[in-house]
Amino acid sequence: MRIKCDYCNNMIDETATKCEYCGAPNEKLKRVGEGVPKTIDELKIWYTSHNLPAPEITRFFIGEDYKNPRAFGIYKDDNGKFIVYKNKDDGTRAIRYEGTDEVYAVNELYLKLKEEIQNQKNHNNHNNRNNNSLSIMKKVIKSYIILVLGIIILSFIILIIGAFASKENGYYNYNDTEYYKHNSHWYIYNNSWQEIDEDNIDDNFLDDYSNYYEGKDYSDTNFNGESIYDSSVSDSWESSSSSSSSDWDSDSSWDSGSSWDSGSSDWSSDW
Repeated sequence: MRIKCDYCNNMIDETATKCEYCGAPNEKLKRVGEGVPKTIDELKIWYTSHNLPAPEITRFFIGEDYKNPRAFGIYKDDNGKFIVYKNKDDGTRAIRYEGTDEVYAVNELYLKLKEEIQNQKNHNNHNNRNNNSLSIMKKVIKSYIILVLGIIILSFIILIIGAFASKENGYYNYNDTEYYKHNSHWYIYNNSWQEIDEDNIDDNFLDDYSNYYEGKDYSDTNFNGESIYDSSVSDSWESSSSSSSSDWDSDSSWDSGSSWDSGSSDWSSDW
């Protein structure tokens, strides 16, 4: 949470001991509050209850004098003093507190742990936004590829249909009756053009209808069905596009809350 500095009115973190802008002490800093752990054992319980990763991952060692680089910790030494420390990336140790006040010592590490949790959330949110942007870009590219492939496939189907059907499409005259064929559809003229089922057409005509072909432009009664297309081709394409989009949309996204990257922490400063 951000609060306003009483001296320069800039917004600072509530856990900061002093203002990062003017250097004034943060007089609103609550050292101890309700629900805040006051002992090392209570801090261990708080750590576990918040489902934090193992100390080797978070680099927070509670109740342990950890010697290796990159570590925050608290422990009680043989003289009864509580030591709050930070081992920097070069292996040197910075002492945050050394004394007999366990409540104060625990609160120092508690505040640092809360700060680091927020830092990790911010770090993961940043990575998640980058992943979301990449995911959106992948979706756009994949949708574009699907669209282009769909257009190519549809064009190929149309060419194939046209190659087989274009020679037969057109006007026919059988026993002074005008017919029009468009792909698999037949039409008959009776004052107006009407689609007719093949079962109602003379079998002698259907058996060898090419002999009665008059051409694509032949007829005093112009047929307006040239623009008719096979809707099953379009339905098939729409179904394929919908299915592909659905499969793509089902991809799952990354859970940023499952990662803790201690490498993103500042290990060069004293605290």
